Amino acid sequence: MAQVWECSGLRWSVDGPVLVWRDGRTSALPWGKRVAFRVAEAGARACVGARGHACPVRAPVPGRSTGARCEECARLDRAHSVAADTMADDPRPYRVYLAWFGPGMAKVGITAVERGPARLLEQGAVCFSWLGAGPLMAARRTEELLRAALGVPDRIPYALKRAVRSALPADAAERAAEIRELHGRATALTGWPESLERAPFRPVDHLDLFGLAGLPAPVGAVSELVAGGGVSGELVAAAGPDLHLAVGDRGGVVVLDTRLMTGWGLGPWAAEGDGLTLPVREFAAARDVQDGLF
Repeated sequence: MAQVWECSGLRWSVDGPVLVWRDGRTSALPWGKRVAFRVAEAGARACVGARGHACPVRAPVPGRSTGARCEECARLDRAHSVAADTMADDPRPYRVYLAWFGPGMAKVGITAVERGPARLLEQGAVCFSWLGAGPLMAARRTEELLRAALGVPDRIPYALKRAVRSALPADAAERAAEIRELHGRATALTGWPESLERAPFRPVDHLDLFGLAGLPAPVGAVSELVAGGGVSGELVAAAGPDLHLAVGDRGGVVVLDTRLMTGWGLGPWAAEGDGLTLPVREFAAARDVQDGLF
């Protein structure tokens, strides 16, 4: 393989998804684009490091890991994580939000104001609304208040999100109905921190940005990358870290979690037509998708 790049993951903006490479280059992913690459035959998957620092030993990591970090780098990454409650002194303002991923799948969360909607796009939120903004600890206390009072989680497994993407309501108002009801209940609660400024209900819908309208149900999902394996398919949708690729020799759409690509050396694959030579978990029925993709 003449040229090898290392993927740093999928990034989202209001213009859509792009793949980011370790050297800073990016590859835009418009709908209909042919996504084709082959994993380098030499070498193994290496730890991607933490917080902008390379892993000092380039430790090997398992092919099925979505974190692509060795134990030491994973520990360093968590040590500077708002999600892990290890950055209580972060001076930046934060927003509290309600996000919806499908029927019965709403969650509450927080994200730095400066990040805008990036966190929601990274999670694959089909629609969302802000609840309020303020200092980090006020946002965190509000998140905990709403989890307890409304009975909504702060995490939803990716397998559940993926399982419903091909069967979402066609009407935007119907997609926003659950978080509209939760937003009303949330604003009626007492006990909000005084330093958190509340926000009105203004739903933002990502169905078109993700390309999910009319999305076919997937026939399977890549379970891991392996040396020498490759994929070539047409991009029909993307949400969160997932690419939905139409792969002809698989008879339909296959989901590729781009987090599985990080840490591998990847190069061009001049396959004739669509093809896939990576391990795939095939879905025999819709019930199988519900069990979890990875």
